[in-house]
Amino acid sequence: QVQLVESGGGLVQAGGSLRLSCAASGRTFSMYAMGWFRQAPGKEREFVATISRSGGSTAYADSVKGRFIISRDNAKNTFYLQMNTLKPEDTAVYYCATGRLAGTRVSSYDYWGQGTQVTVSS
Repeated sequence: QVQLVESGGGLVQAGGSLRLSCAASGRTFSMYAMGWFRQAPGKEREFVATISRSGGSTAYADSVKGRFIISRDNAKNTFYLQMNTLKPEDTAVYYCATGRLAGTRVSSYDYWGQGTQVTVSS
């Protein structure tokens, strides 16, 4: 059974940093792309970042480009989202997901974690 477990969320002041982790089990994750999405209250889930199977290709939402870095460690079946220069508008529940292609759409991914809350205070 595929499982994704996020960790690393919390409360941080604007301008601060957090590192989210997603521990994966149940499939050979080196064969799958991974993505991060987020959902703020009253809003739809939105794409944040994605990374290809090998880690050689990444893509980011314009709103986080230059501030967030996605990475993966296939040997540990874990992938990460380093979030720097956080802003209050980054406040949301962050979800990791796995899928065959490194897409920007929710439908590109077939398994999801339970989410971790990130709150950025002004």
